[in-house]
Amino acid sequence: MSVEQVVQSKYGAVAKSGLSTDHSGVRAVAEAFGYSAEELESIPAESNMGLSCGNPTAFASLRAGETVVDLGSGGGLDVFLAAQRVGETGRAIGIDMTPEMVELANRNAAKLNHGKAPKNIEFHLATIDALPLPAASVDCIISNCVVNLAPDKEKVFAEMARVLKPGGRVAISDIALKKPLPVELRENLMAYVGCIAGAIEVEAYRRGLLAAGFSAVEIQDSSSD
Repeated sequence: MSVEQVVQSKYGAVAKSGLSTDHSGVRAVAEAFGYSAEELESIPAESNMGLSCGNPTAFASLRAGETVVDLGSGGGLDVFLAAQRVGETGRAIGIDMTPEMVELANRNAAKLNHGKAPKNIEFHLATIDALPLPAASVDCIISNCVVNLAPDKEKVFAEMARVLKPGGRVAISDIALKKPLPVELRENLMAYVGCIAGAIEVEAYRRGLLAAGFSAVEIQDSSSD
């Protein structure tokens, strides 16, 4: 199996696992990475499966009427929070390559609006290096512990730049390395699925974004090693 197939299989299993905010450990992970109790209570419990490494909606400066895209949207956690911020005149779009995750996200969305997803929320089955979106159509891109899972990060950065409107912005929570990984860990597929082996060094992240055309790249160390 390819790395992408392994990742897809493992996250498909997570989508079927029943993990949710209702589990104390899952809630604790989300709260440790910056989600408030109020935020978690405002969305379906099943949209949070403890897969986060931050809260990108907290620093994305989302505004009413904007179009925001979440790369690797999982059960919909950040899409639902973003939808609250952009309002009915905006759009919150989730992209995920795992069919089970997209199905779960759509079920969760239906819980928000009496059996039918709100009009400002949508999910698409696709990889984050080939976004099913027109060029210059997005105000903000968010992502939560997913870019490190992409084998071709340069292609992901290029796609982000393609779909953003002039002046658009990116807010990503991710795992980045402070020093190279040992070879045995770097080549371990399960470490890749666990968002470690696929991570790149902080400066490589910065260079990749700059090469894709981004400016004012700011990387903040959360010290959440």
